[in-house]
Amino acid sequence: MWVGTAALAYKLICNLNTKYIDLIDQTYYFPTEEFELQDGQLQFHGIDLMALVEQYGSPLKFTYLPKISDNINRAKGWFNSAFAKADYQAKYHYCYCTKSSHFKHVLDEALSNDIHIETSSAFDINIVNKLREEGKIHKNTFVICNGFKRDQYIENIANLIDSGQNCIPIIDNYEELTLLTDATKKKFHCGIRIASEEEPKFEFYTSRLGIGYKNILSFYKTQIESNDQVRLKMLHFFINTGIRDNAYYWNELHKCLKVYISLKKICPSLDSLNIGGGFPIKNSLVFDFDYEYIIDEIVGQIKQVCDEAGVNVPHIFTEFGSFTVGESGGAIYKVLYQKQQNDREKWNMINSSFITTLPDSWAINKRFIMLALNRWNEEYERVLLGGLTCDSDDYYNSEQNVNAIYLPKYHKENPLYIGFFNTGAYQESIGGFGGIQHCLIPAPKHILIQRDTDGEIQTRVFKEQQTSEQMLGILGY
Repeated sequence: MWVGTAALAYKLICNLNTKYIDLIDQTYYFPTEEFELQDGQLQFHGIDLMALVEQYGSPLKFTYLPKISDNINRAKGWFNSAFAKADYQAKYHYCYCTKSSHFKHVLDEALSNDIHIETSSAFDINIVNKLREEGKIHKNTFVICNGFKRDQYIENIANLIDSGQNCIPIIDNYEELTLLTDATKKKFHCGIRIASEEEPKFEFYTSRLGIGYKNILSFYKTQIESNDQVRLKMLHFFINTGIRDNAYYWNELHKCLKVYISLKKICPSLDSLNIGGGFPIKNSLVFDFDYEYIIDEIVGQIKQVCDEAGVNVPHIFTEFGSFTVGESGGAIYKVLYQKQQNDREKWNMINSSFITTLPDSWAINKRFIMLALNRWNEEYERVLLGGLTCDSDDYYNSEQNVNAIYLPKYHKENPLYIGFFNTGAYQESIGGFGGIQHCLIPAPKHILIQRDTDGEIQTRVFKEQQTSEQMLGILGY
């Protein structure tokens, strides 16, 4: 179990010969459902990570595809259970936010679980069209179109509506509905996004996305109620910080429900509530989030408010991006060298860059689960981790719960490999997959991991490590 920072520091002072395995065992609940040891080496969902290194080398990115399906079906199970407990007479629809990872292997795996998708830009619709051609999306699949819409995005949404796709554009501003009705002659359903208030500590008061609480009713009456081409189906509620068990989230949810009730009483076609804003994912071995409790509370509170108002409960849509794909991803690095910069700071230099391969760790100080892959039975030391670029911000220096990194001691003759886990959402998109990286550090090899019908692990290379020729071609040389 977690012993805390002070206790850990005391332990370091009193017992300098402690092994890395002892540190992890006494600091966290270990092993976990995804991590265990075999012969002193780390296993991730039963995958021998050092065997991956031996086969594919490092640096290495990987995606463990079964975890995507696992999380989708966990969420479906939680909502089905909550509906049964509350006698909630409506349907639940799971949507995947494509912006978290647009890769085909991710969409293929996610869509194999009978889910729907949410888009955020024009080119997303091109992906939808490709998936339809392959039979991965059918006409009854909900395509929820979010984001600020102009020109190409409007045109692509209109084409999707014209094709008969079950498409619901979510109105983000006062002009979008007119742009859409000008672009298609077909009747369609739409949603309205609520511009929720941001957390008190945020830099501004109200989200730039959507229409304000006080203006939604008048917007419906002036632009939708008498428009024979459009029917309002969905109210879209999104919290930037995601679903959390705090006063801010519950307060915003109840404000949203008041708007839903007011609209529902004058708009019979309104039958769905989209509680966008995703679930958190594990960023530490001490992560503790009671998903089932939160879902029970959300469903129960929606039902209570609707029952008190005498209106039917809405179908519930969720948009999970990081929760869908985040815990499927990982990155493996080799410690190349250790630099003793002063009497206190030891820098372990990795064979890649945090800025380019884990940009969230640099841009928004996000933390991931980080563990050694090998040498667990050896002594540990406190270190800082540095990347290859000549940028002072290319580092990773603390685990979220202890404000320090402890790893097996550096030995040049016995290389140490480390893994960062649950990195599957956003990192490739933000880092610029396959493009020009900071200091021209190449994008690492990326492999896909799947299981066959017998449960045996299968691996294949998705992309080889980026070459100098590929970079020079992008640069015009």
